[in-house]
Amino acid sequence: MKLSKTCLSLFVALTGSLAAGQVLAHDIVPGKAAATPVLLTGLTVHSVTSGVSTDTDVLIADGKIAAIGTDLAAPEGATVMALDGKHLYPGLIALANQLGLIEIEAVRSTDDSTEVTQTNPDIRAKVAYNADSEVIPTIRSNGFAYAMVYPSGSMLMGQSSLMQLDAWNYQDAVVADATGLHVRWPNASTLGSRWNPKPADEVRKANAEQLEALQQHFKDAKAYYDAEQAGLNHGVDSRWHQMLPVFKGERPLFVHADDERQIRQAMLLAKQYGLKLTIVGGRDSWRMADELAAAKVAVIYTAPYGLPTRVDENFRQAFITPKVLQDAGVQYALSLDGYWDTRNLVFAAGQAISYGLTPEQALRSVTINAAQIAGVADTIGSIEVGKAASLVVSDGDIFDYLGHKVTHLWIDGRAVDLNNRHKQLHDKYRQRIN
Repeated sequence: MKLSKTCLSLFVALTGSLAAGQVLAHDIVPGKAAATPVLLTGLTVHSVTSGVSTDTDVLIADGKIAAIGTDLAAPEGATVMALDGKHLYPGLIALANQLGLIEIEAVRSTDDSTEVTQTNPDIRAKVAYNADSEVIPTIRSNGFAYAMVYPSGSMLMGQSSLMQLDAWNYQDAVVADATGLHVRWPNASTLGSRWNPKPADEVRKANAEQLEALQQHFKDAKAYYDAEQAGLNHGVDSRWHQMLPVFKGERPLFVHADDERQIRQAMLLAKQYGLKLTIVGGRDSWRMADELAAAKVAVIYTAPYGLPTRVDENFRQAFITPKVLQDAGVQYALSLDGYWDTRNLVFAAGQAISYGLTPEQALRSVTINAAQIAGVADTIGSIEVGKAASLVVSDGDIFDYLGHKVTHLWIDGRAVDLNNRHKQLHDKYRQRIN
């Protein structure tokens, strides 16, 4: 049968798309559940909640941490791993990123991070999550076991999902669905730029229109909520229906905002509707740390590196902000809002240690603090009996560029293969040099 030119073109396009999909899928098989208990011995255990203990053993059974102590007896048939002198940490947690939603930013067909329109509170990030992403194994190899991914866009962006990073598909990966509704707050700055070279008055007017539109969305959603409570809704609007838990206080509102003015506006809206607010970004959070603490507003701080926002700010401001939040009593976690660079979050925490945080505080910022913000601190985020056996072993200090060398990772007691594309390329080209 002879194909028409149009059919042939379509066939070539589809074949190319399938080939691209295969190229962008890693070939690392997810770990299997251990058939017998596993006893790890001789470790320096960084428990997060109970301090640091040396020469300590940890028993893993049925995917949980079964026991912690010195000279633990190995159950019959258990696998014993002597890891003398190595450091054991909880599996690290990366919040507010788009890991698994983007493969190559420049290739539109591999970017599933953004939905159209301004009102998408019913969008869930989990369904776009690609468990076969080549990027994921590179993140795991730095000690990360979990990532909270969110859909991007403007205004009401959608709902985030907490994923474990060793799965066959998104269904296997989901740890907690609908961890929060994400909102991108309208711009508050009146300064023009090369990309928006408008007079300040025009910028101010555009900002006000965007803010008014967002506030109207919340008014509409609240009216729907009130009608639902009174039994007056005679149909379902999927957008506002998914915001019912937000108004009930069951689902937090994650507002992406950096400017102090944006944060204040978001706090006013949260107070107006009685919402549980978390700021994502928070470059200016240091300016109002005491207010954030008093209002019990959490911060996912995504700017642990970088230049100051303003010319008159301390050149170290990005680095010292975690210490400011810590001292003020703000609940916070560190994050890098991206996808491939999530691996560097562990070193951002190390940088924060150099600028005032204690090692214990830095560890909390990527473990139990993150788990609390994601609403899963009862199961992950620290090394405690009964919690998930999601653990990472490093030869030295996991936050130090020189000491950091992740050798083992377990997620829910399953040993994770730490191979990845970067290591494969490193091994390949090292042979060429040799």
